[in-house]
Amino acid sequence: MFDILCILILTFIIDIKFGDPPNKFHPTAWVGFIISKVVNIVTTYNKHEKLLGVILTIFVVALVLSILYIIMNFIIMVLERYTTLDYVFVFLIISMSMLLKTTISINNMEKHAILIMDALDNNNYHDARQKLSLIVSRNTIKLDKNHIISGVLESVSENTVDGITAPLFYFIFFGIKAAFVYRTINTIDSMIGYKNFIFRNIGWFGANCDTLLNYIPSRLTAYVIILCAMILGYDWRSSFKIMKRDNMKTESCNSGYPIAALAGALQVQLEKIDHYIIGDGSINLTTKTIKSAIIIMKLTSIVFCVIFVTFSFLLSNYMGWLFFYV
Repeated sequence: MFDILCILILTFIIDIKFGDPPNKFHPTAWVGFIISKVVNIVTTYNKHEKLLGVILTIFVVALVLSILYIIMNFIIMVLERYTTLDYVFVFLIISMSMLLKTTISINNMEKHAILIMDALDNNNYHDARQKLSLIVSRNTIKLDKNHIISGVLESVSENTVDGITAPLFYFIFFGIKAAFVYRTINTIDSMIGYKNFIFRNIGWFGANCDTLLNYIPSRLTAYVIILCAMILGYDWRSSFKIMKRDNMKTESCNSGYPIAALAGALQVQLEKIDHYIIGDGSINLTTKTIKSAIIIMKLTSIVFCVIFVTFSFLLSNYMGWLFFYV
């Protein structure tokens, strides 16, 4: 348990202090590059697109795991050769933390949200819409202030799962490899999982894998958001009520849970035009609401880790299991 805590604490410190590395050094960007190249190859075939989608997903995941295996073994080899036994543990923790950091993104989400918030405070709606388009899939060209803020809040709540709690969940229970598998599947879904003419067949398997992997983390995260709303003095009762009532209004069976929990906690109404309206609260949103959402996101990340590291420790003791974290 001590090694897990050390890795998680250092991962949070690295993320908050330094944020994401440039794309040329970021594994997620590499995965995206690999996916784009593989997609270009398989889309040249007009037949058996669903089967090709399965092959694509399995190939990319296997390739990522192979690269990770090589990296981890190289790290261990270097540590054993050039580091004294007393420092192997320390450097291994640092190495694992740097790897795990690439699967989460608290700092980056906060930066995106703040940039949009600053643009809105300066009444620069054009800039705010452009920046919002980088983190949502909807058309942002004609969105008014309320719908821009709604888009930010929805993105923050969804990213709390996709970019923080879900990879951490798989790391805590199944190790660094599982966190990378999750992040790879999530990237595949974000790139080709859309239900459009081009990707509806190629992306179906990756999208369904992402739905399956997010099923438990999204629901657990929603309950942790409610708990954090209670700790921070927000409306946790409304958070619970809206989460239970509105969780299935989104197209995804998962994303509605954190969105509804956040909407209830902040007593706001969130709307994706022509898709859904979630919450009973105010429709006149302000940039202060974005600040509150960021605070909830950060606390949710910490509380989530505390709860499930403790749970995994108790479970491993009770069941006699040994979880492999590296």
